[in-house]
Amino acid sequence: MRGTAVDSVRTGRDGTGLVPTLRRWDWYYGLALAATIAYLLCPPTTTRVVSAALLVPLVPLYLLVGRPAMARGEAGHDSTAARLYLTAVIVLFIPAAVATPTSSVALFAIIPQCFILLQKPWSLVAVFAANGLPLIGWLVLLQVDAPTAVGLSAMVVLDCAFSIVFGTWIEKIIEQSEAQRRLLDELRSSRAEVARLSAAQGALKERERLAREIHDTLAQGFTSLLMLAQAVDVELESGNTAGARRHAKLMDATARENLAEARDLVAAMTPARLEEDSLEEAVRRLGARLADETGAEVSVAVEGATRPLPPVTAVVALRACQEALANVRKHAAGARSVRVRLGYPEHGGLRLVVADDGCGFDPSAYRPGYGLPGMRARAAETGGRAEVRSVPGEGTTVEVLLEAASR
Repeated sequence: MRGTAVDSVRTGRDGTGLVPTLRRWDWYYGLALAATIAYLLCPPTTTRVVSAALLVPLVPLYLLVGRPAMARGEAGHDSTAARLYLTAVIVLFIPAAVATPTSSVALFAIIPQCFILLQKPWSLVAVFAANGLPLIGWLVLLQVDAPTAVGLSAMVVLDCAFSIVFGTWIEKIIEQSEAQRRLLDELRSSRAEVARLSAAQGALKERERLAREIHDTLAQGFTSLLMLAQAVDVELESGNTAGARRHAKLMDATARENLAEARDLVAAMTPARLEEDSLEEAVRRLGARLADETGAEVSVAVEGATRPLPPVTAVVALRACQEALANVRKHAAGARSVRVRLGYPEHGGLRLVVADDGCGFDPSAYRPGYGLPGMRARAAETGGRAEVRSVPGEGTTVEVLLEAASR
């Protein structure tokens, strides 16, 4: 009886479940009162009609006071409105029950509200009042004999005991429901926090990706332009106009490629080199440019049967090759030979090796900038890895192994 009412009202305060649960309680309360009034009117004697008339005001009283108290979330908070409402309900019920004892059927509608709207001990006071005051009326006004008085008293005691036990059990359910509701609120809050942190992490990863893109494209292009401009100055001072023109043309080509990379970076598109050429051709063009800029002998070889690569794998390989050749240009002083190997293993994936015979360096004393860590991060994002091996005076080798990613 009371489980439906209490559990529905107290666990449905989140704005989504409150209206449906109150509606279920409305149906229960209305049916309980209607059944009581219909029972009283069969047969419609004067006393029964008076008792039914006393119960009819419970309907507007519930709609105007009781239900709004539940809807405002005042259930179980001993609000003034709740206490006044239940006082009025019991005041109307007692004379009806005294006049016609069968009016006690209405307790099925009244008792649950005592536990819904009041906390202990006030809920128990209301229960004793609703059950005990009619008994006093029966004993005083009806002047029943002793056996009947004992029977009525026993019935009231049993009703009170049942109401208390049942109410205590339901309040345990209420506490569990409240705990579950709080847990759900905490989970929603945690999910919102996780979503916020995920968005922040996503933004951080995107910034890191853009930083790598800028380093591997625009920054390297500007470095090439600076070195070519210095070469032009040197050749003009020495009177080598042919060499100056050659480097000026390289500056023009580099600037145009940098502009294309900038546009593609803004549009988040595939690198311009891969839109125009295959990965093998793009790598050959990078090698040719390094040879023109430095005069070193650059060889590019493809090992294994070429096959179409997922765009992400091709982009990572191209950026790794750009970074490795840029490091040759900037750091491998005296390099006369650069070997680029692009391998297609039978088991899938891709292997890129860039080796030079320059001055090399001591990896244990090396302080990484942004290029090599960015290369490793790119490879790791696709399930691969990047390794750098170097010995002072014996050159440097960069090896990148990429897994066979899905297309």
